[in-house]
Amino acid sequence: MAIARQVLCLSVFLLLPHARSEPIRYSLAEEADSGSLVGNLAQDAGLTPAQLSARRARLVSEDGRQHFRLDRATGRLVVADRLDREELCGQSGTCMLPFELLLSNPLQVFRVEVALQDINDHSPIFPEERVTFEIPETSEPGSHFPLEVARDLDIGSNSIQAYNITPENEYFSVSFGSRIKGKKYVELVLEKPLDREEQAEMDFSVIAVDGGSPPKSGTTQIHIIILDVNDNAPVFTQELYDVQVLENAPKGSVILTVLATDRDAGVNGDISYQFSQTVDQSDSLFEIDSKSGEIKLTKPLDFEAADIHELSVRARDGGGLSAICKVLVEVLDVNDNAPELVVSSFSSPLPENSPLRTVVALFSVRDRDAGANGKISCALEDQLFFSLKPAYDKYYELVTASALDREERAQYILTVTAADAGSPSLTITQTFTVDISDVNDNAPVFNQTSYTMYVRENNVPTVLVGAVSAADADVGLNAKVTYSLSTVQPTEQPSCSCISVNSENGHVFVLKPLDYEKMRQTEVVVSASDAGSPPLRANVTVRLVVVDENDNAPVVLYPAQDSSPASSELVPMAAEAGYLITKVVAVDADSGQNSWLSYHLLRATDPGLFAVGAQSGEVRLRRPVTDRDTVKQKLLVLVRDNGQPPLSATAALNALLLKDFSDIRQPHSSSATEDEGGSLTTYLIISLVFVSLLFLISTVAFIARKVCRRKELKGGHELYGADNLPSGLTDAGAAGTLPHGYCYEISLTTGSGNSEFKFLKPILPSLPPQPCAMGGVTNDEQVFPFVPDTTDEVTGDNAGTVSAVHFNHLSFK
Repeated sequence: MAIARQVLCLSVFLLLPHARSEPIRYSLAEEADSGSLVGNLAQDAGLTPAQLSARRARLVSEDGRQHFRLDRATGRLVVADRLDREELCGQSGTCMLPFELLLSNPLQVFRVEVALQDINDHSPIFPEERVTFEIPETSEPGSHFPLEVARDLDIGSNSIQAYNITPENEYFSVSFGSRIKGKKYVELVLEKPLDREEQAEMDFSVIAVDGGSPPKSGTTQIHIIILDVNDNAPVFTQELYDVQVLENAPKGSVILTVLATDRDAGVNGDISYQFSQTVDQSDSLFEIDSKSGEIKLTKPLDFEAADIHELSVRARDGGGLSAICKVLVEVLDVNDNAPELVVSSFSSPLPENSPLRTVVALFSVRDRDAGANGKISCALEDQLFFSLKPAYDKYYELVTASALDREERAQYILTVTAADAGSPSLTITQTFTVDISDVNDNAPVFNQTSYTMYVRENNVPTVLVGAVSAADADVGLNAKVTYSLSTVQPTEQPSCSCISVNSENGHVFVLKPLDYEKMRQTEVVVSASDAGSPPLRANVTVRLVVVDENDNAPVVLYPAQDSSPASSELVPMAAEAGYLITKVVAVDADSGQNSWLSYHLLRATDPGLFAVGAQSGEVRLRRPVTDRDTVKQKLLVLVRDNGQPPLSATAALNALLLKDFSDIRQPHSSSATEDEGGSLTTYLIISLVFVSLLFLISTVAFIARKVCRRKELKGGHELYGADNLPSGLTDAGAAGTLPHGYCYEISLTTGSGNSEFKFLKPILPSLPPQPCAMGGVTNDEQVFPFVPDTTDEVTGDNAGTVSAVHFNHLSFK
């Protein structure tokens, strides 16, 4: 029941700050039947019955007892059960039953008070049904004989209003009234002298009548025994004894000694004390010594149970005369009750975005002690994020004092201390564990600002190349991160459809094989989104770098390796060692060390005569030419890259050893026969004629083409550029295998034209004239640039350039 009552009060007192200051008051007679109408609470509260139902109206009382019931359909307040004012309020002059009307959405409280009016439902009751008086016959008229006052639980006009004697008696009358501190008394008054000889005993009744309508009465029987001798009754030194006792006085403590005297002597003067019978149970707390009149405690007193006790002490002498005095025991409070803290409402967990002054808990404090011992103050240990605010009467609100952040602190343990003002002070503590619930206020955060992943070209489909990872400071669904490719592109380059990301773990896959020569890198934006509402997201750029594989063999640009006969290089017989004959130019579409080319002499007519530069590809004389050397030399140069495994290509070269250009008609080998020399001369003459004709035709065609090209250039058309070259040549200018520029000046005889134009054949139609890297160009010179691969040299400096190769036009002597 205690837990259910706290849960009920929880909802009630959340609305106390919105309660109206003046309560709604009703008046109701006690003992009203269940269902009796008290009033129209909805109308008096300014509400409609529909609002009562919609806002879940209910009644809440402080002690948890439901004396009344609210009919939501009509708004009427009716009696829930029979109400007994005497049971609820005792002898209090007013009987007020307070409770609250609680409404939700929005929270609202109305204070209601019902004054319970007394009805005449109790008859007067005398403490004793029969009272015997032994009265000396010598008693004087006007003598008073006290009676115990009848008790009536009703109050006001319904209490006792008069006492009567029936049947009427000529010897006695009844006198009643109030004396000190409003205490009432009833006495028999002797109207005329008694005569034992005429009547030794007499009986009559004293009736107490209340003022109800109809009136009720109570009766006690009076038996009078007339004594012959004892004519003095005991007399107390005080009619009223008033004593104050601390409630923590131990058992057996003497709180008071009453004293009565009797002027008679002997047995008629011997006085004994005893408590008169009373309707309350105060006597059970006290005992009186019949001889000394000492009043002692039989058990400790409790201020909270009763703060005053009224005792009636009778002193009787040996002759039967007696006297009565009143003893008022006032119990003084000591601080023996610690404060009590009752939680009416508590909200946990609390959303982290709760606004300031949000009510977390509502509780009430009380102390059963009185005065300073019952004055309570409350304090909260941690006042950084929460604070206490007085709400209503003895109620306090625990509210938020600053913004909450679950990511910084997910739980608060708050301790509220209630202390009274007693000495020493008594305290009680209440702990509130407030859990902070999460809201989606944190976006995912990647563990890197950007990602770079690598994949080798010619990869297998759906290969895993890496993973992105993002964390969310929230919890639950708010922290569940999923990954996806964003439609936003990091650069102007088109998006690559070859990349995919796993939505659950962020693994990045390449879906199809890639070609380094077509795409060296690409970027995508990966988005991480949580599952909150609304979801929050973050983006990160993922750069995919394609790692080159050695999948491209070197390509020989010069000399051209087509199906036509190989061109011949003319070498004068007077050339010294180190003479540059030609240069093998090759490129490799790969990059890095896969494109580092090396040149090797694979085969030659006279291997000891020639040397090939391993890095430059230059073909030079290893030694001076002698007459014993064969005129026509054939060389095969191997071009190999630095990949693993290495790929290679070959270049075939022909070299003619001549004393001078006219010697092309003469035999060039001392070992040749005369027949061979004559045949060679014939061939050279024929070749010279053919070359001359071809030269004239080529010159005319070249001049015409150059004129046309200039017109095209003036018209804004770009005929030659990196975009128009083969893919393997576009990158040659950046990192080729020719680190230095060379110009070749060759004077051709009539027999060398065929070789000359075979050399120019693969280059002339596609390349424009450009200046030589080694100097100016004369009128009879033409420059043909070679564009090698853009990859690094063997030295790896990425700064190699290829200069143009310079050739003279034919000149005839």
